[in-house]
Amino acid sequence: MNSAQVPPPHPGSFVSRVAVSVVIATPFSALCWADAMGVGGAAPAWWLMPVVMFIAVGGAGEAARMAHDHGLAIGWPIVAAATALVPLIAVAAGHAPGTSPVAVLGWVACGLIAILGGLFVIEIVGYRQDTGCLHRITARFLTIAAIGLPLAFMVGLRVLGGSGPVGLVPLVSMVAVVKGGDIAAYLVGSQIGRHRMASIVSPGKTWEGAAAAVVASLAVAWFILERSGWAMAEPWGGWPVYGLAVGLAGMLGDLSESLVKRELAVKDSGRALGGLGGFLDLVDAPLFAAPVAWLLWTLGGPGSAWPPA
Repeated sequence: MNSAQVPPPHPGSFVSRVAVSVVIATPFSALCWADAMGVGGAAPAWWLMPVVMFIAVGGAGEAARMAHDHGLAIGWPIVAAATALVPLIAVAAGHAPGTSPVAVLGWVACGLIAILGGLFVIEIVGYRQDTGCLHRITARFLTIAAIGLPLAFMVGLRVLGGSGPVGLVPLVSMVAVVKGGDIAAYLVGSQIGRHRMASIVSPGKTWEGAAAAVVASLAVAWFILERSGWAMAEPWGGWPVYGLAVGLAGMLGDLSESLVKRELAVKDSGRALGGLGGFLDLVDAPLFAAPVAWLLWTLGGPGSAWPPA
């Protein structure tokens, strides 16, 4: 463990992050309101699909660009279209009559298998020996699954909640727990962090920041699930399990993206979001946390008691 002083962030970086976050949060909040109220008679999750598509296409574009910069052309149109298709399958299956939460993910799994088959067909049709077709298939499918599948879980969280403002709780609670931990880790780690957690992969992350993230994630989970009055049911294990499991999953997602960026020698996945970096920098933690949150909500409240009577 390296206990060397962790360099503080640039003074303007935090202000830039806050400014971009406010700009992003405003339309997202408006779409959440429209989705919760079912504006235009739309079923749950449909009003949020523009956000999902934005992340899917933008994230796939960043992955394709980073791959291209390292000599592997995976084709952005193919990867972007397939990545966007995965959460679309989830929202369509989620509103099919009599479809259970687990069955929704079964349809998503079938879709991923079909996409994998399609990737093989593309290479079979245009096959040329020694052109790296297996590398392309692997990189394409990994990108599609790593971005599209967690987005499908996020859609699943929204569909679990059902109609009305209360129906947003499963999705919003996941985002709040992860981002609460992320903010606490940044603030505490940059101010009093002394012991690096992964000095090579992500020099800025510290054990002090990680501890603050866990505490903040637990506090956010406690507030939303116990004190806010919004949650009419709760995930398996209640707020302690939810806050700890979702918070740790988010931290793993953050570190995993740091590993990818370190291996590809880039600081951010992109610059589309200004101070926040790229699309993948914004959603790296939720991509890992969403499946954990979905599982806990499915085992707990929404699977049987949601939406509330």
